[in-house]
Amino acid sequence: MSDSAGPELSLWKKGLGSVPAWVWERTDIEALVLADNGLSALSNRVGGLTRLRMLDLGHNRLTRLPDALGDLAGLDFLYLHDNVLTALPASLRRLSKLRYLNLSENAFETLPEAVAGMAGLIELRATDNALASVPESIASLSRLRELHLRNNRLTTLPEGLCRLSDLRQIDLRGNPLTHLPQGLATAPRLEKLDLRWVPSLAPPAWFADLEARGCLIYR
Repeated sequence: MSDSAGPELSLWKKGLGSVPAWVWERTDIEALVLADNGLSALSNRVGGLTRLRMLDLGHNRLTRLPDALGDLAGLDFLYLHDNVLTALPASLRRLSKLRYLNLSENAFETLPEAVAGMAGLIELRATDNALASVPESIASLSRLRELHLRNNRLTTLPEGLCRLSDLRQIDLRGNPLTHLPQGLATAPRLEKLDLRWVPSLAPPAWFADLEARGCLIYR
């Protein structure tokens, strides 16, 4: 958050177990940290905090999120890492201003379709899940610069990824990849492609084209 950000309420690591009702009365806050509190549920009342720009729900025990989370239209940063999530509410498609989303260390088997509506995303982190696929709809994230998919179950990536003209970094470490879309060879701004710990992938000939343009390929 910038120095000009509004009021922040941090309840990090307070052993809450559940969010106190008074928190939902703080409609003035722009940043709310509820990380590391053993939370297993989140009230729909979170949708009333309409001034929120940052919400940190990391390091909890959440298995689902309320639909009302999609009402936070001004949200810039959303931290959901280290929970037990397998899906996201469809309402999160409305978070079109979101710039940063962290879904790492959950139990996703595919990237939720709701992510495709987050047209403002610049950085997406979904490491350490059980992702076996990434939907073609990722092509709608036209502003995406960083995609972090380390330690999943991906064997390939969608062709739609190649249409992300702003993409700078892709982290694919620790995936059982056997194929990459050839369109990545002409990704105009790609600076870093991390393929360490991916012995299953035979380096395609077009890697040379990427490296010739200055892209660093780690393998």
